[in-house]
Amino acid sequence: MKLVVVLTLILALAACIHPASSLPVYYDVPQFQLTAQDGQPFDSKVLAGKIWVADFIYTTCPGPCPRMTSQMHEVQNAILKMPDVKLVSFTVDPARDTPQVLAVYAKVHGASPEHWYFLTGPPSALQKLDRDTFKLGNIGATLEHSTRFVLVDRKSRIRGYYDTSESQSIPKLIESVYALARESS
Repeated sequence: MKLVVVLTLILALAACIHPASSLPVYYDVPQFQLTAQDGQPFDSKVLAGKIWVADFIYTTCPGPCPRMTSQMHEVQNAILKMPDVKLVSFTVDPARDTPQVLAVYAKVHGASPEHWYFLTGPPSALQKLDRDTFKLGNIGATLEHSTRFVLVDRKSRIRGYYDTSESQSIPKLIESVYALARESS
C-alpha cells in the first residue's frame, strides 16, 4: 500500500515538472516556399522544430492590420529571449507587398529580423496557405482577411487560433506559446 502511495506521489510530481499542454491539435502545416522581406527565398524548413505564430496582413490596410501588427510586436517583445519561437506575417496583397515594401513595413513596426518574417509569393501559394492550411479565408481582390493569429507547434501542427479583436487574446496567445515551449519536442 505504501508503495502505491509513493509511486502515485512520484508520478504526480513528475507531471508538475513538465506538464503537457492542453492545447488541441488542429491541422498539419505542410512545407512551403515563399519570399522573405529581404528578397531571399524562404523555405518553411527554417521553422522546423520551432514554435511560431502566423497572421495574414497587408501593408496598405486601413483597417485591422496596424492593430494586428502592433499586437504581433507585443508577442515579439514577450518571446525575444526564446530563440525557438518565430513570428510569420503573410501578405494577402502580393501584387503590392513586394519584399522591399515588406522590409520597410517590418522596420517601421520594429520587427526583429531574427524573430519575425514577412512573406510574399505567388497568389496561388498564399491562397493555399490562407484557405486550405490555416483555414482562415480567401485571398482576393477585396483584401478581406482574417484577424486571427495562429499558433503552430514544433511539429508544424496548428495548436490555436486567437481572435485579435478580443482583449484577452494576446495574453492567452503568449501563455500558450510558453505552454508549448514547456512541452517536449
